[in-house]
Amino acid sequence: MKNMEYDVVIIGAGISGACIARELSKTTARVCLLDKEDDVSCGTSKANSGIVHAGYDPEPGSLMAKYNVRGAELFADLAQKLHFDYKQIGSLVLAFDDDGLAKLKVLLERGKKNGVKKLKILNRAQLEELEPNLSEEALGALYAPTAAITSPYQATWAIAESAVINGVTFLRNTAVHSITPPAPSSKTAGKKDDDKSPSRAATFFTLSTTAGEIKAKYVVNAAGLKADEISRMAGARDYRIIQRKGEYCLLDNKCINLVNHVLFQTPGPLGKGVLVTRTVDGNILIGPSADAVSKDTIDYTGTTAASQEAILKAARRSVPDIPQRNIINSFAGIRAIAVEPDGTPINDFIIEEDATIRGFINVGGICSPGLTSAPAIGEAVVDLLKKAGLKVSPAAHFIEEREGIPSFKLSSQEEKLALIKKDKRYGQIICRCEMITEGEIVAAIHSPIGAVDLDGVKRRTRAGMGRCQAGFCSPRVTEILSRELQIPMINITKRGGTSYVLDSKTRPCVPEVAK
Repeated sequence: MKNMEYDVVIIGAGISGACIARELSKTTARVCLLDKEDDVSCGTSKANSGIVHAGYDPEPGSLMAKYNVRGAELFADLAQKLHFDYKQIGSLVLAFDDDGLAKLKVLLERGKKNGVKKLKILNRAQLEELEPNLSEEALGALYAPTAAITSPYQATWAIAESAVINGVTFLRNTAVHSITPPAPSSKTAGKKDDDKSPSRAATFFTLSTTAGEIKAKYVVNAAGLKADEISRMAGARDYRIIQRKGEYCLLDNKCINLVNHVLFQTPGPLGKGVLVTRTVDGNILIGPSADAVSKDTIDYTGTTAASQEAILKAARRSVPDIPQRNIINSFAGIRAIAVEPDGTPINDFIIEEDATIRGFINVGGICSPGLTSAPAIGEAVVDLLKKAGLKVSPAAHFIEEREGIPSFKLSSQEEKLALIKKDKRYGQIICRCEMITEGEIVAAIHSPIGAVDLDGVKRRTRAGMGRCQAGFCSPRVTEILSRELQIPMINITKRGGTSYVLDSKTRPCVPEVAK
């Protein structure tokens, strides 16, 4: 077995873990990014609103506020360099009564304290110019032109892939079973907790995983919904992750003109409420709900008729004429809400070197605005690691840009002909709804972090995300995965694990007739 000894191991390949890995790849550190699933972005990062928040919502002085504003500033440049979708369409927080109008003023002042630029409150007449389909109940709104939309799973893949291109090792299907911290040395024994001298992390953590034993001088816990378990596993800070499920529904891209901005309602105790927004792919997204998760429904991402009706009812307050017949999919994501062991809400991100287990960095409770904050969290964690004693230099040849997969659908006629001339598989349409070609699917499979299942192909190319929801293209995608990965079709899964697409062959193979 190859030597698995690193300076830093990052547990969890969601958007936070990916951003931390990329920031570390700018240095000489030996870094491993691992995840228990068979791909990046398989947890919360794959199923959220995809909103790059402006930063007016978090409490001033909080980590959420600090990293939200900084992360939003970094996103546009990252998207351009790493070739993932990003559109700055702005957001509106709608008020429907006098109490709501008062809340807008609070959000405006909070945003100014957080450093958000260009915020302003609009009246009814100004709203009508921006959003023709808006409810007559809307009296005014807080306008944040710096808010944007992105594809959360596409961004996670691109950022993680950039890290791998720059030398980070990515391990899939690697669950952590136990973590043994370094034994205290004579240099560290007896020192006070507030003494963070580099010698505290001079020896190795030992991680027992499904991929074997991994050693690391430093461990970053970015395990999302399981971050509390990983922290306790290492003997570090004891906190709890409470799951909260958010359901969404998705409208066909023929409804793209329903709204022009991200439409929020004034926030309540459980978050920013139900939104209506465009997606970067031209669909309309509605949600989320804020459903409590019981012991019996932990990690469950199914949807319910009750929650779907509730989010549609709430959304109609913003946009009355939602064409419900054009809903093509519904899904749910789970948010990680951090609380103390006694249930007291923490109300902020946990981003810290542990007070007891030196060299162990907790990145927990990364709920909204976690996606927006992730690039800034990456910077912050690298600073924490350096303060904890990580000795690194800037990488000699950091590759800033990552080449994306060309979109046949969005290419000009000349570009399409050039793609087909270079690779004839770009002339073969596999997904008719989204006009995705065989060339794009093959490129997604063979990229530095390639797709290994149907959902992986879907997240990278959109094959299967159209109106028919993979009804026509999934057999061909299964066949292409089998061919390119050189494994039997019956071993292809939808989303890893035992989610096999096929049970067995439908007919016996006919032996070739001897010539």
